[in-house]
Amino acid sequence: MADIQLRFHRDVLALSSPIDATLASQGVDMSFGATMEAALDPEAVHDALKLQQVAGAPCLVAPTEGITRARLAHHRAADRDSEIAAAAKSAAAQFRPQHLICEIGPTGLPLDPTSKASLSANRDQYARAVEAIGPEGVDAFFLNGLASAADVRCALMGVRKLCATPVIASVDVDSEGRLAGREPIEEVVAIMQDLEADVAGFCTGEAPDIACAFARRAAAACDVPLLVQLDVKEAIRGRAPRAFERTLEDNPYGDAARLGESVPALVAAGAQFLRATGNAMPAHTGVLAAASAGLVPVR
Repeated sequence: MADIQLRFHRDVLALSSPIDATLASQGVDMSFGATMEAALDPEAVHDALKLQQVAGAPCLVAPTEGITRARLAHHRAADRDSEIAAAAKSAAAQFRPQHLICEIGPTGLPLDPTSKASLSANRDQYARAVEAIGPEGVDAFFLNGLASAADVRCALMGVRKLCATPVIASVDVDSEGRLAGREPIEEVVAIMQDLEADVAGFCTGEAPDIACAFARRAAAACDVPLLVQLDVKEAIRGRAPRAFERTLEDNPYGDAARLGESVPALVAAGAQFLRATGNAMPAHTGVLAAASAGLVPVR
């Protein structure tokens, strides 16, 4: 397995998309989430990940997003975190991807930035998630969808409490490039860099020109590689031309081919890592992988 750090600032790389939409399209009940499904229905998860691998993304993201004990507690499975993590991690590792990325989503716990006990509880949730997954064979941990600046701090401190494995951190930003209407993207990526994130990132569903503007702002505020995630609200298939164009106004990344057209501008704006998320399908991953192949980051 190649060391992903050797590719920082050198290669533009696509990350595989979440498998949730693929599983749902195959009739899988997603009320438990993809992480639990790795243990409950490993064959379906295998098939969904295989489609992502075939699509050609160099970075295959394991379905470990819901592995924190606080999340698993909703399914009365908090004490099975190591078992579930092993199933989700091995489901992706068996394909021997160029880079295996293990995702960890937000805990969902209340977080009071003024309370040491609250901060410690959240930090320890992330640390325990890393322990359950284990750093062996993992190219990077992917802290995704972090809910606040305090959550960013807790997540990064939790990972660094356990290991020195590379970390990708990402937040969802609004139409103004702010995290939950509060901190601007510049402030958030600066925090990520200060707390030793190896890659700083954000997710947006805004049109490509706005996404590029966010990327330029983020790139100017940090020196680490930049991840841009593009939110696919719905995969667009076979619609009449006028309806298709109207849909693209509200869902600019729904069409996989159009998604690929945004890649050169995003790379020029400073992005090195790219991912289609939300309701993305394997076709979206394939387009991103093909469009980014051979490109060189500008920073």
